[in-house]
Amino acid sequence: MGTERDRANLERAYGPTGDVPGLLRALESADEAVRERAMDRLHSSLCFREEIPTAPAVPHLIRLTLHGAGPRAELLRLLANLANWAGHRDEQRWARRAVAGAMPSLIPFAHDADPGVREATVLLIAACGRESDPAPTPVLRDRLAEETDSLVRARVVTALGLLEPGDGAWRHGLLADPEPRVALAAAEDLLRTTELPLPHPLVDAGARAYTAAAEQPEEPETSLWPGHYQPFTERLLEDPGAALRALAQGMPLAFAITEHWRDREVDVLPWALLETEGEAWQLYRLAQLTCALPPELHARVRERVLPYLADDSPAVRAGAVTALARARVPVTVAVEEALRLIGEAPGAYDTVRVVKAVTDEFGTAAAPVARAVARQLGDGHSELVKVLTRYPEVAADVVEELAGLLTRHGTGYPSVAVTVLAGLGRAAGEVGERALRICVREGVHSSVSAEAAVALWPVAADPEPALSVLRRELSTSTSSWATTLAGRLGAAAAPLLPFVEPLLAPRTPSGTRAAAALAVWRITGRTEDTVEPLAREALEWKRFYPGPPHPVVTLTEMGLLPRFAVDPLRRGAETPRRAVKDLMYGDAAHPDDVLRAAVRKLLRTARVVD
Repeated sequence: MGTERDRANLERAYGPTGDVPGLLRALESADEAVRERAMDRLHSSLCFREEIPTAPAVPHLIRLTLHGAGPRAELLRLLANLANWAGHRDEQRWARRAVAGAMPSLIPFAHDADPGVREATVLLIAACGRESDPAPTPVLRDRLAEETDSLVRARVVTALGLLEPGDGAWRHGLLADPEPRVALAAAEDLLRTTELPLPHPLVDAGARAYTAAAEQPEEPETSLWPGHYQPFTERLLEDPGAALRALAQGMPLAFAITEHWRDREVDVLPWALLETEGEAWQLYRLAQLTCALPPELHARVRERVLPYLADDSPAVRAGAVTALARARVPVTVAVEEALRLIGEAPGAYDTVRVVKAVTDEFGTAAAPVARAVARQLGDGHSELVKVLTRYPEVAADVVEELAGLLTRHGTGYPSVAVTVLAGLGRAAGEVGERALRICVREGVHSSVSAEAAVALWPVAADPEPALSVLRRELSTSTSSWATTLAGRLGAAAAPLLPFVEPLLAPRTPSGTRAAAALAVWRITGRTEDTVEPLAREALEWKRFYPGPPHPVVTLTEMGLLPRFAVDPLRRGAETPRRAVKDLMYGDAAHPDDVLRAAVRKLLRTARVVD
């Protein structure tokens, strides 16, 4: 199958970038197992490796779909994926045009005996149907009338809605379809074309369909469909009233609502407790939600979570302790469980989360946790060491051990040990100073060496190592990282100003310019040319990250705010929709709430300047 010229052209198209030509040849094998293995690898190569072009393979995939031995459903799905999202946007367009040209030959698969082939053909029609001539929608309408498989019928409803949205009138009759998948697909398409606020009857119909399946349906994969497709729950979340209404009917939306909308934690709490079923990630999300609850509701969280302290899984227990700490369980319980996890799973990041939560909430009363970490320095997760920055009296007793961590190259220990020693300042003593100087001199990792050089300023009152390292770095790049380190030296960094001040120029990228403004302010105390760059960066509403302080915090310390930033910041603080998302399943206060509180403090305390 395929001419020698075709194969030669394919080899030239891919060259050394991958084994796509070989995998396409393997799809012509008489051995079904060989074809299936090749299909799996081909999908990974074309869909998940950005360096491999997708367009040259499309004609060959079409030929194999039409004339090869299979797997036909997987080939059709791969073509749909390439047309919808895989590869560069230009290659996606090329794939759609190529498939659209072959559509008259591919459409008969919509009537194949195999429902998997029919489903994949419907997905392909949805991906390329707008560019096909003649339009394939009559085939879909015929398929809807004849189809007996509930999943395929649901796919047909969605495909028709994407290709012919119209007023959606024909889908209203399907809202009462006995097949929940079909009713849900109809509701999904109607919601996509309905103005906000979403009508209650339509929300109710969709929620009934969603919960009616014997097994809770999975969230539809957006990658199955073209970009203008919108899943049912995603559309619901654009209308918080509709989302709460669907939540009350059994849809698991509690945590999604609080991720999209501010100040909804009390509203969703009963359902959030129901949705917490013993998975560690659920417990962490409950911990984050708890941070926004009034104290009188903490008891409900404690009651729901306490049984998980008896779970066999350390990860689940860690999630439970974290949630309980945020719900202010008695400090003795929190500390005891944290100590248990430090002893049992010191290398797990879940233990880091527990230690952070317990020390966040209980401060000096959690000092036994810090002492337990100090006793096991180098034996647990490197991030555990950071807790010692909160307990300098504990850190001072283990300076020698911290110094030893600076030689643990290739791990996360040196960086965190430098942070703790810098926080100790002169209390790090000669042992700490000597270890930092060795770290600077060895230069095994440039960023750690630079951090160690800067740490010598608070530890030994010696700015020269930092000035030397940073002068070299700043003379060859406009590194925001090096600029920020320079600012940490304060007035001692004055010799570096010729490298930093030019970065205040208006054409400098916003983040770099803000870093320079922070450094110049810390070095000189100047505000006339530093407030404006920081305010510009503050308007970006970026979450707090470890490292340099957020520009909102710096402006608050300055006590100044340019007039142009006042109204945008106020609007950002007052909008009910989250401005910052948390994609990491955090377990502390939501980063959007943290930033909003900081902005409100800035607006309340700063003097407005023109």
